[in-house]
Amino acid sequence: MIEEGKPAPTFTLPSDTGEEVSLESLRGKPVVLYFYPKDDTPGCTVQACGIRDAWSDFERTGAVVLGVSPDSPESHAKFREKYSLPFTLLADEEHDVAEAYGTWVMKTYMGNEYMGVERSTFVIDADGNLKKVMRSVKPDEHADDVLAALTA
Repeated sequence: MIEEGKPAPTFTLPSDTGEEVSLESLRGKPVVLYFYPKDDTPGCTVQACGIRDAWSDFERTGAVVLGVSPDSPESHAKFREKYSLPFTLLADEEHDVAEAYGTWVMKTYMGNEYMGVERSTFVIDADGNLKKVMRSVKPDEHADDVLAALTA
């Protein structure tokens, strides 16, 4: 179970540039790991652009920001370029990392049930422990909420 104060589940995923990114390689820096359902959809775009627009504030915290969805590295590259996103997007196509973090859940849309990503964010401290767990985040408030967690 994911709990604040516990070690964050480790992972290695391909990025929008094709490079592999692992949580272990980021030790020594705070990490914002945010899960979102799909590239270039309304809520996900608002969420990503909120971080982009507050990027100077994120840089001051020294945190590495990583967006994660089931989309491919190629889809991520297009999304990142289209909106000039200054942070890395990771492809969790098999949703293994989403499952490890408990964000791959049953969802309902127009009466249909399906498995998908619950919009969630995890602030991980420099030692690899979960500092803050944020579930069912609101896209338009996300950047401010994450910044508050980083500076708390």
